[in-house]
Amino acid sequence: MIQRKICLLGSFAVGKTSLAARFVDRPFSGRYLTTIGVRIDRKRLHLAGQDLTLLLWDMAGEDRFQRVEASYLRGSAGYLLVVDGTRRSTLDQALLLHERAQGLLGPIPYSLLLNKADLAKDWEISDADLSPFEGQGGPIVRTSAKTGDHVDEALHELAHRLLTP
Repeated sequence: MIQRKICLLGSFAVGKTSLAARFVDRPFSGRYLTTIGVRIDRKRLHLAGQDLTLLLWDMAGEDRFQRVEASYLRGSAGYLLVVDGTRRSTLDQALLLHERAQGLLGPIPYSLLLNKADLAKDWEISDADLSPFEGQGGPIVRTSAKTGDHVDEALHELAHRLLTP
C-alpha cells in the first residue's frame, strides 16, 4: 500500500475542513468549525492498479495573525490550495502560501481549488485574477464542498499525479 501526505492550505473559512469531509465521504455541514493546528483524515483509493492511502492534513487557516507551521508541511507529497471564490483576499493569501510551500518543498504537485462554486453569482475572483497560477503546473478546479461538485475529481487528479514519477 502506497501512502502519501497531502496538505490543505488556505485562509480561514475557505472550506478546507468541509472539502476534507467530502473527500472522506462525510456529508456537508453548514456549521463553521475552526481547525486548531491540524486535523488528519485518511482516504483510501485504488488508482492505476495501485492501492493508495492519502493522509489529508487539514491545516488551520492562515491570515495576518497566524501562519501555517512549516513543520506541518514537511513530508508532503502534494497540496491543495483552497480559495473562497466569494473573497478575493483569499486568492492573494493562497499565492503567498503557494510560494512558501514551493520554497520549502520544491516543485511538488498541487491543485488550486476555487471553492464555493455554488455561490458563483457572488464571486469576487475573475479568470484574469488567476493568471499568477496559470502555467505553473497545477490545475485550477472550481469546487463546492456544499454540493460536492468536482471535489472527488480534484482529489483523484492530484492523486494520479502523485503516482506518476
